[in-house]
Amino acid sequence: MISLVSEYTDGKGRHARGWLFFDAECRFCTRIAKWLAPILERRGMALAPLQDPRVGALLGLSRDALMREMQFVLSEGNRYGGADAAVALAREIWWGRPLLWISKIPGMMGILRKGYRWIAGRRSCVAVSCPTER
Repeated sequence: MISLVSEYTDGKGRHARGWLFFDAECRFCTRIAKWLAPILERRGMALAPLQDPRVGALLGLSRDALMREMQFVLSEGNRYGGADAAVALAREIWWGRPLLWISKIPGMMGILRKGYRWIAGRRSCVAVSCPTER
């Protein structure tokens, strides 16, 4: 894996403590990312689109694998995807801690992962109307 410290800096040229990579082609995802941006920035973290050509090489994922779920990467190299990324983010934001606590209940991570996959599979329908049948 390419070093995050050498490859990515935040918009001000500083090295970020962590990165949240999101689907910039999804209006639902972009809306959440814009809301999270100042919250993450205050904690030394930054956002970037999964569509950035460097991200696939950085994370060692194919385009298809990359677009399945958001990715959260900390500067020390820990990487989380999907529901695991949401839980890792919850560790960083005090008001997100209830999600962290819920994830500790036996069997809950499986439920959170399944829920995340369900939402991610329909994320383009969240912001626009989609037919009920696929």
